[in-house]
Amino acid sequence: MSSAYILVVDDEPDIRNLLQEILQDEGYSVDTAESGEEARRSRRARRPDLVLLDIWMPGIDGISLLREWADEGSLTTPVIMMSGHGSVETAVEATRLGAYDFIEKPLSLAKLLVTVQRALERYNLFRENAGLRRQAVPVVEPVGHGPQLQQLLEQTRRLAQHDTAVLIHGEPGVGKGLYARYLHSQSSRRDGPFVDIRVASLVGDNPAEELFGSEQEGRMKYGLLEQANGGTLYLDDVGDMDPGTQARLFAALDSGRFHRVAGSEQVQIDVRIIAGTHYDLAQRVATDQFRSDLYYHLNVVPLQVPPLRDHAEDVPELLSFYVDYFTSQDNLPWRTFSVAAQNRLRNYGWPGNVRELKNLVQRLLIVGHGDTIEATEVESAIGATTPTSNQPAAGLAFDLPLRQAREQFEKYYFEHLLREQHGNINRTAQHAEIERTHLYRKLRALGIDAKQFDL
Repeated sequence: MSSAYILVVDDEPDIRNLLQEILQDEGYSVDTAESGEEARRSRRARRPDLVLLDIWMPGIDGISLLREWADEGSLTTPVIMMSGHGSVETAVEATRLGAYDFIEKPLSLAKLLVTVQRALERYNLFRENAGLRRQAVPVVEPVGHGPQLQQLLEQTRRLAQHDTAVLIHGEPGVGKGLYARYLHSQSSRRDGPFVDIRVASLVGDNPAEELFGSEQEGRMKYGLLEQANGGTLYLDDVGDMDPGTQARLFAALDSGRFHRVAGSEQVQIDVRIIAGTHYDLAQRVATDQFRSDLYYHLNVVPLQVPPLRDHAEDVPELLSFYVDYFTSQDNLPWRTFSVAAQNRLRNYGWPGNVRELKNLVQRLLIVGHGDTIEATEVESAIGATTPTSNQPAAGLAFDLPLRQAREQFEKYYFEHLLREQHGNINRTAQHAEIERTHLYRKLRALGIDAKQFDL
């Protein structure tokens, strides 16, 4: 894995060279710039993990450069300001603009190294926490001790030792994203970023912008590929990627370089790609729905995650895990499953796999009573989660005002479509014959979380 990349910006050659030598001895990857204009070019060429920025330089000064980055929204990594002629007002202004810290010259190298380490640790913690909030299951190692799961974990650990692309196959809800994160945690890139993106969420007129970034009207936006530099990028539902983005992604992975949208200079990347899919991508290649070159690039090493019904011996342990999780994280009342309830769930087909089990546990803890969950309560809950009618609006109330009745119908309507399409936004929008961006706005207005239907 690449070490943290630091950009040192200072017009004094002795300071630049000294900082570069010391930071490289500490294991960092370091580049230098002697002016604000050269710093601009360096940041366009490669996104730094941290910037050491001198304030007083000929041409554009450090405060003006910091303000420029803040105004254009590209101040996404820590900046440590350096100055031999600083003042309280200058330090306050730098902090207000988003600088992590302010260090006076002559530099104390011990203080500098501590500040650099703390800035990187804080940034990595923030980035990791943001990534965890996007995860459906906030744990690293999948739960279960059955032989099939243990064999899968061992295979995952072996794959983690190699830096090749991995394509994770499995039904919706089996936890493909969890295995991607576990693979990353076992790899040499474990200290680097883990960035996950649900491909179906790449919306707008130019979906490539979120993945590759952009340079428009003097404003630079770092895309997810650059944010994952030195680490792992997980592409969930990669089969939903549009053809134009597929072509652009293959070119980037094949060459290790790409252009931001509307950008003029190539950007280098060092990223491991893990992709997840519930489609038969080989079949989609055969029907020209997915590029063959991208498929073969991603499918260097396949990993098959089995449905929960194939390792039902892990159901009791999963039930116990999610009870503990919801009682500690959501402060729900603790309850235990009776032996009869566990046996019933071990023999249940789990069409929604682990995600369905998680949702079922949460529901039983919220609406149930007593310390023990009996088989009758489980049976009732299973029936409530299984669609029994193709008329999702059958329970509509007709004594409501028109506006409320319309909202209620729309909520039933979109929940039904999402359930039918397993939470797939693209297919739901196509079925409803509306734009995907309009669908996202509609779901937010109705309070619908599409992820709960990704079963």
